[in-house]
Amino acid sequence: MGAPWGTGETGSAQGHTAGSGEGLGAAPGRCAQPRAPMAVADWWGAMECEEKLARFRQAHLNPFNKQPGPRQHAQGAGEEAPDLAPEEVLPELPPVEPEFRCTERVMDLGLSEDHFSRPVGLFLASDIQQLRQAIEECKQVILELPEHSERQKDAVVRLIHLRLKLQELKDPNEDEPHIRVLLEHRFYKEKSKSVKQTCDKCNAIIWGLIQTWYTCTGCSYRCHSKCLNLISKPCVRSKVSHQAEYELNICPEAGLDSQGYRCAECRAPISLRGVPSEARQCDYTGQYYCSHCHWNDLAVIPARVVHNWDFEPRKVSRCSMRYLALMVSRPVLRLREVNPLLFNYVEELVEIRKLRQDILLMKPYFITCKEAMEARLLLQLQDRQHFVESDETYSIQDLLDAHTGRLGCSLTETHTLFAKHIKLDCERCQAKGFVCELCREGDVLFPFDSHTSVCSDCSAVFHRDCYYDNSTTCPKCARLTLRKQSLFQEPGPDLDA
Repeated sequence: MGAPWGTGETGSAQGHTAGSGEGLGAAPGRCAQPRAPMAVADWWGAMECEEKLARFRQAHLNPFNKQPGPRQHAQGAGEEAPDLAPEEVLPELPPVEPEFRCTERVMDLGLSEDHFSRPVGLFLASDIQQLRQAIEECKQVILELPEHSERQKDAVVRLIHLRLKLQELKDPNEDEPHIRVLLEHRFYKEKSKSVKQTCDKCNAIIWGLIQTWYTCTGCSYRCHSKCLNLISKPCVRSKVSHQAEYELNICPEAGLDSQGYRCAECRAPISLRGVPSEARQCDYTGQYYCSHCHWNDLAVIPARVVHNWDFEPRKVSRCSMRYLALMVSRPVLRLREVNPLLFNYVEELVEIRKLRQDILLMKPYFITCKEAMEARLLLQLQDRQHFVESDETYSIQDLLDAHTGRLGCSLTETHTLFAKHIKLDCERCQAKGFVCELCREGDVLFPFDSHTSVCSDCSAVFHRDCYYDNSTTCPKCARLTLRKQSLFQEPGPDLDA
């Protein structure tokens, strides 16, 4: 842009213009001639156009890259500016930004695109009021722009950045509390902004970047902050704490009429025809729910496992899914009472029951062994503490692992580790072994050995063959009986005297 002002052609051209007596008024006529040679008026018209372009660009300079104007560029290069006549001196540019009402002229100049706007993410607003005003203006711009256009997408991105900036500058006293307690739910405000979640109340997506949401630490119930006061269902963990038991009837359906054709949870009208809302049955409770309370989640039904050894997941409501998830590791199933015939048809359960019985026989050795207590061997079963308490109770997770074979493998490894400590590694535990009193032959016996039998009265250990072949009573029981009789014998003559 500075070249026409500082070259020698400029001075000669101006002199020729002054000598010819032609002024600015002749420029349009000369410019209108098609494909004419470069005359003085044509040159002046081009210079006038360049000057207007310079004015426009100077008014739209990037504030972060301030540079001297076209005249300063020319003078800074050491070139003298041309001497113009007083009537030809251009007026000084005003400090305010000029208004260009003619968009066609701007399009003709090729400057319709704003190359000097502030980059996305740069906000000059310094207080909350200005940010809120900018957010409202950005919303209005988004509504006015064509849908699905690139400009509308850029405006949405700018709106997100504005809201994030507003959240950072907001007064801490206005922030929502981090903990909310409602209907035995204990909600904590989440800080994750990248994980996509769904609100359990309104069934809408939670946008972590611009929305505040909470999660219950008891039942993992998630919802928007605006939906907290609309929750009507108490926390499922309270039911687990007070009444931890399963429904062991397979899909106990009672019919929609027993529910009054309403959702079992939120009491919204439902019907099998889908008007006004679709009725969805929960395979665990047998009741019907609306689409907001039943998302077609899949879960293993305990009643089908206990009675049919069926582990196929079936559709359950949201409430039932959370309850089953909390109950999955709780040992509340007594298989011998509910279905004793199950052990006759499932070989894995027979093997697991034998391993659990052996572990219970090993427990007294570890409790009285100092080395075992220091090594904390019993913590090998810390995820299944009920295995060292009894062999009667099972959890759904135990049955799932037994069905896949993982439980049998892990219990076998634990059984081998415990037996190695008692029979090989620890001398104290070895000293607590037994010798078969019927044959008095063989190695030291332990009650958890596979070839031994234990007396149910005195807990003495014998070879299995010796114990069942001998028709006499247990020798240890006989000694204990004689000892008791000797204690209750009548006193001798010396004591009477």
